[in-house]
Amino acid sequence: MNNVVKKLWMLCLVLLLAVTLAVPALAAGEDAGEPAAQEEVQEESGGKTIASALAIGLAALGGGLGMGIATGKAVESIGRQPEAEGKIRTMLMLGLVFIETAIIYALLVVILIIFVL
Repeated sequence: MNNVVKKLWMLCLVLLLAVTLAVPALAAGEDAGEPAAQEEVQEESGGKTIASALAIGLAALGGGLGMGIATGKAVESIGRQPEAEGKIRTMLMLGLVFIETAIIYALLVVILIIFVL
C-alpha cells in the first residue's frame, strides 16, 4: 500500500509540474503579437514570473528529495554490505548526475520562459 501512495504522489507532482510549465503557453491567448498597453506587458510579465518560480521551485524540490533519498539508501546499503562500497558509490554518483541534469533542464526551460515567451 505504501508503494502505491508514493507512486500516486509522484504522479501528482509530475502533473503539477506539467501544468505549471504549460501556463505561459496557455496564457498567450488569441493574439500573440505586441501588447497594446503598458499594463498588459506588466500583467504578462507577472504570469511568466509566477510560472518560472513554480517550475524551478518544483524542480529543485523534486531534485533535492530525490538526492536525499538516494544518498540515504546508499549509506544504508554500504552499512549492510561494506565490501560493495565501490559499486554502490559509483551507482550513487551516476544517479545523482541524472537528477542534477533534470534540474538543469528545468532551469533552461525557465530561462526560455522568461526571455523568449
